[in-house]
Amino acid sequence: MNARPLRGSPPAHRTTSDGAIPGCATSSRPTPDSTTLRRGAVLAALAASQFAVMLATSIVNVALPQIRAGVGLSDTGTTWVVNAYGLAFGALLLAGGRAADLFGRRRVLIAGLALFAGASLAAGLAATPGLLIAARAAQGVGAAATAPAALALAMEQFPSGAGRGKALGVWGAVSGAGGAGGVLLGGVLTQAWGWPWIFHTVAFGSALVIAAVATLVPPPDGRRESGRFDLLGTTTVTLALTCLVWALTTARGAGWTDAGVLAAVGAAVALLAAFAAIELRRPHALIPPRLFTTGRVAVGNLLMALLGSVWIALFFFLPLYQQQVLGSGPLATGAGQLPLAAANMLGSTLAPRLSRRFGATASVTGALLTEAAGLLWLSRITADGSYLADILGPSILVGLGLGIAFVQLTALAVEGVPPQDAGLAGGLVNTTRQVGGAIGLAALATLAGSVTTHAALHEPQAEALTAGYRTAFTISAAVLAATALLALLFTRRTGSRTTTDGDARPQD
Repeated sequence: MNARPLRGSPPAHRTTSDGAIPGCATSSRPTPDSTTLRRGAVLAALAASQFAVMLATSIVNVALPQIRAGVGLSDTGTTWVVNAYGLAFGALLLAGGRAADLFGRRRVLIAGLALFAGASLAAGLAATPGLLIAARAAQGVGAAATAPAALALAMEQFPSGAGRGKALGVWGAVSGAGGAGGVLLGGVLTQAWGWPWIFHTVAFGSALVIAAVATLVPPPDGRRESGRFDLLGTTTVTLALTCLVWALTTARGAGWTDAGVLAAVGAAVALLAAFAAIELRRPHALIPPRLFTTGRVAVGNLLMALLGSVWIALFFFLPLYQQQVLGSGPLATGAGQLPLAAANMLGSTLAPRLSRRFGATASVTGALLTEAAGLLWLSRITADGSYLADILGPSILVGLGLGIAFVQLTALAVEGVPPQDAGLAGGLVNTTRQVGGAIGLAALATLAGSVTTHAALHEPQAEALTAGYRTAFTISAAVLAATALLALLFTRRTGSRTTTDGDARPQD
């Protein structure tokens, strides 16, 4: 017989399976609003890490003449102020991504940021070429640990659904803003306080990011991915990528027939073949085959490499045209990147919405064609042109297309990846973009230089330089048009169409 409560006594409380009283708020369970705010704060801290990495890639470009005079760099040394960072960054991204998976993504992210901040401070204090180049290489090592760990943590916070699309939109916006904003910030700081402040500012900002990550990103739950670090495979592929990136960056000055360049290319090919053989025999491979058995990882990385080959070259040639041909100073050159950065952020924000409406295939193809149209427009620049007539309009088209394409291709490259490989997938997509950028920049710089040298025999210097830049922009537009065709063909052949929101749709 059930006992009945006495009249006037308080009703007995029913509890749910977790011990909570229905209808009563508990402090231990976050409300949807508080969960959204918490995830937003975590994403902001992680995106700031990505912004710092991208900022360091471009912030030195405008200040190179001042850095050269201040430290006493030669022509080759000036080139290596840029190359040392890109070389270490591109060669170690796979190792950084795998280390994040095995040793803890939050731990690796904070360690990478700490190295990045310390190296930035050292670069600003460097008084000799050797110290400056070594500090830039150390920056690249820190960035190689930071970028894949931050992306993996962001994907942990937004594993699927509409939230992932918005997170990737933010990621694309800050990546583009870091690349374009670095040119602006570099010009402002160099003109106002001198070149050391571009590095001091990055160091201070990175310290703030470390504090934000330590405070906002939750510590791991104690679980750690199983497996061992593939030291042999990591060493082999790192050496291969080092040889490849070194050869490509050196070829811009020494030429493709230089003995050292050819030897480095041969070594890279041999080491990559050895890496493939090693990985097929190892139970804990650096790049396990399962990474490519689901989703569209291979397609996303291929297309990202092609996009990167144009992306990095764009931020190399456009400031040069503004400064060497139009005569713009560092501050004006940096300010000229603002419309491109704003369009990039707008495109990144719109990418999830476009993906929902038109699908991944249509949106990424349209984005690549939009960027190609902007670069084709840039190929019409003239030696007596102006910013408003020759740069502003194309920059907006390029920025829109770049923002949408970056978000879509990042989504493809991490789609369906097992959780234990999220850091590696982030490292892989960053590696393909970085190595693709090195290949593209080396090839385009060599081609543009050849055109300029030939044109200088019978034309003024400004005309000759402009001819080289026009050639680089024309070839870049053709590469993106071909990339759009590949995207149309390859992404339609998969079994389902997955948008950046993570929702599978029927096949195109």
